[in-house]
Amino acid sequence: MAMGTNEAPQPLVLNGDVTPLEELSPEDQEELRNLKKELKQLKTQSEKADTVKSRLLLDKLDHEEHKKQAQDEMMKLAQEEKDFWKALENQKQDLEQEALAIEETNPQLRQQINKQKEKLEFMRSENESLQQKFKIIAAIPEKAVKFIGVEKEIPDHKLEEDCLHIQGQFSIIQNPALTLSGGQALITFEEEQVAERILKLARCPVTIDKTKMDVKPSRVALDTTVKFEVQLNVSLKKIEVSNIPPILPEERIRDKLELNFSKPSLGGGEVENVKYNKDSGTAVITFLHTGVAERLAMKKIYPFDMGHKVSEVFVSLCTEDRLRKFQTFCGTSRRTVLLSGISDVLDEEDLQDNLEIHFQKPNNYGGEVENIKYNAQGQTTVAYFNEETVASE
Repeated sequence: MAMGTNEAPQPLVLNGDVTPLEELSPEDQEELRNLKKELKQLKTQSEKADTVKSRLLLDKLDHEEHKKQAQDEMMKLAQEEKDFWKALENQKQDLEQEALAIEETNPQLRQQINKQKEKLEFMRSENESLQQKFKIIAAIPEKAVKFIGVEKEIPDHKLEEDCLHIQGQFSIIQNPALTLSGGQALITFEEEQVAERILKLARCPVTIDKTKMDVKPSRVALDTTVKFEVQLNVSLKKIEVSNIPPILPEERIRDKLELNFSKPSLGGGEVENVKYNKDSGTAVITFLHTGVAERLAMKKIYPFDMGHKVSEVFVSLCTEDRLRKFQTFCGTSRRTVLLSGISDVLDEEDLQDNLEIHFQKPNNYGGEVENIKYNAQGQTTVAYFNEETVASE
């Protein structure tokens, strides 16, 4: 009996006969043990083969499942691609229709744009023309002012409170004008009836220095003129400071302004408020009391100490102006006639005298001449009319 096992030794079967193991020769027993060992190895290999076979079957099933999923995914992607190309084709058709519609409306839009551009250009040109007509450059003359009386009595305790501003009002009237070209003359008669008689003639035969010419009379159409009022308000507590160098931060410049203009030794006073504009280099300073602003404005130039540098700034009273009652009007002179088609047969002064003599004669439908101005060929003159001689339209 073998040790460590309860099993009895098995007999060896040869050719149908059972031979006990003890009866075998040692060589046969050794061979038998080798055969058993080989059998055990084959059995182990068979089990491993079965395991590999099972694993391969499982892998095959897994691959088939993945293959099915991949096929489903591919079919889904193919359908999505088909839907995408269909949607793209529909979008393309819609865009083509929109492009066609835009192409049909483009000429109309271009035509409208061109019309608007022409309208804009016309309005710009008209605006420039009006700006030139209404541009007034004139210095207001100095006038002596005479005190004639007190308009309103103000108590002493309210004097400073109520007298904080000087108010003024100016009425400005632009004289009507006419541009006189070369070979034209303006003649003003003393009576309207004479001018009306001349204007009824299609032409006026005039002989000067044995030269005959047909002068064409026409009514004077004056340029557009304006009237307006300007209200001026001058503060007695505020000054405007300009030419401020922007070399410090805004807050520091504001502090420097308050410090500099509060010095009584330089004519300043107690500052109530400072408004500084860095972009324009200007400031508006409000003082607590009246009299300081006037005193500083009379200096016109003030030393501005910025710490490391002293600059000169300009000082003026702070004014506010307001435009009122702006009116435009056109007019014509009823006693003045424009004469055109005049040839330079004499010098300007002699020709003007001959024209005046001609139109003074009653047999030439003329009358007493108040004024006449002839403009020689190649010259341009602007004639101005008094408001009294112009009839508004």
